[in-house]
Amino acid sequence: MKDDTKDKILSVAEKLFSRFGFHKTSMDEIAKIARKAKGSLYYHFASKEDLFREVVSKEIYNLQSNLSVIISNNELKAAEKIKLYLIKRMEILNNAVSYHETIKADFFEHFDFIDDLRAGLDNWEKNNIEKIILQGIDNGEFATDINTNVLLDVFIMVLKGL
Repeated sequence: MKDDTKDKILSVAEKLFSRFGFHKTSMDEIAKIARKAKGSLYYHFASKEDLFREVVSKEIYNLQSNLSVIISNNELKAAEKIKLYLIKRMEILNNAVSYHETIKADFFEHFDFIDDLRAGLDNWEKNNIEKIILQGIDNGEFATDINTNVLLDVFIMVLKGL
């Protein structure tokens, strides 16, 4: 029952955040649409920031789960993995509206409470893209004289630009 309430709150919050954004969504509105007492929201989430962080965390987890399938596929060549990785990443993030809200925040006002999630995703991506690049080097698909650290930094910068 407790998990059902939390899931309902998260589902409603995700819809409202994606439709109205973080600032225009209130805990009162989330409680009303979820048909839960406002106290039950605060039982599960200490603040609106915590609730938003959880919504974004779910989107990031979904992204990582889907991309992990590509990364761990031993039947794909490294070049194919990179191509599929980029396509799948763009498809998923296109639907991750709350994550987009955190990206827009860079231009308007910064969501400090999301920094750890974003840094974690950056590190996760860097580690996993490095695995693909090293696979490509080991298999002779990619040149062996490339500086992987510089390549990874450029790759992450490009991903953020997309």
